[in-house]
Amino acid sequence: MSSISNDLLVEIFSRLPAKSIRRFRCLSKLWCFMYHRPYFTELFLTRYSARPRLLFAVHEYQKSEWGFYSSCQPQNQNDKSSSLVVQRGFRLKFPEDTWSYFCGYASGLICFRHASSPSEKDEGTVHVICNPSTGQYEILPKVGRGRDSNNSRSFLGFDPIDKQFKVLFVGADSSFYGGDFGILTLGTEKMSWRTIQCPLTHKPSPLKGICIDGVLYYIAYDETHHKKIVCFDVRSEIFNFIDNECELSQLINYKGKLGVIKVFNADVSNGRRAPELRMWVLEDVEKQEWSKHYYTLMVDRFSYNNVSVVGVTATGEIVLSSYTTREAFYVFYYNPERNNLQSFEIQGKHEEGSAFCRNSVYAFADHVEDLKFNVMKTTSISSVAHQKSSLNPRPHLKKITITS
Repeated sequence: MSSISNDLLVEIFSRLPAKSIRRFRCLSKLWCFMYHRPYFTELFLTRYSARPRLLFAVHEYQKSEWGFYSSCQPQNQNDKSSSLVVQRGFRLKFPEDTWSYFCGYASGLICFRHASSPSEKDEGTVHVICNPSTGQYEILPKVGRGRDSNNSRSFLGFDPIDKQFKVLFVGADSSFYGGDFGILTLGTEKMSWRTIQCPLTHKPSPLKGICIDGVLYYIAYDETHHKKIVCFDVRSEIFNFIDNECELSQLINYKGKLGVIKVFNADVSNGRRAPELRMWVLEDVEKQEWSKHYYTLMVDRFSYNNVSVVGVTATGEIVLSSYTTREAFYVFYYNPERNNLQSFEIQGKHEEGSAFCRNSVYAFADHVEDLKFNVMKTTSISSVAHQKSSLNPRPHLKKITITS
């Protein structure tokens, strides 16, 4: 091995999957040092940015477990393939008799929110940040007792300028509206929650938020029960709000612009119905001007009732997912400019394919594998001990395990 130069090693390792790098860095101090260098992590990210993947996070309730799967994203518009082969990645298992919820996805990382069982002592809201590509995770300091409720929500944002991840916690008081707002910056030496101010009291909706170019967007209701889009600048930590009359549903990133998309069951002809996509794109932020786009999908593979919007690729293809009663799971890529729809059935081992239909599935388009060693722990953790701190004690989750 000594005959191979370090430059050649860097070139070879930068072409490996993140899962392989996670294993290899344990074999040599030199390799571990090499993988931590900013040059290598940037080179790795650049290489894989050209090969985005489709990521799935499958929540298996009965096992208190999250499974991560991924597949290559179709690149050829004329691809006649009818299936996508998923590769099983890491599995994140929470303690039994506990609950975990999806909070957000940003720049390759996923945020979960953990809740103890009703029989256990309340220790407040606990968040876990996970890198599904490397299997690394970080348990964040708890928010604090008394701040959690069914109406509180959490979101993950990423600032591309300072390259910092932040978790935004929106609490809720007993009056249903106007709770407190907390922010936590990842990667700092002593991570702790800070209280921030918001000029408008609001309640976040259950819909997923989205982070676009350093701005976190989510849908909320104000005190008069009117829907608004909340805009939170991750870097400056300033709130703004968008009033609009579009039919709010799933927020999307449409070629760098904020978009809203909703699936309807539309009448086509002779009593036939088909899914219709209604999309609004924010063309002018200052004037809050939206463009409207309606698309009818003439396909028999799915119906209005079981269609989910995954997102939009960098090239503008709308990605949808759907399951059928025969335990088949489909992914659809729709190109609005060409009016072209491609459908793919998820293929894998039998137990993997059926898992998509038996559980909640969160899918993410244009996922890029990223090492992000500066944010995550560099070793897997199988047991987390309670760490005492007068200001921000770490939660005691008994046991979280990662398996590959």
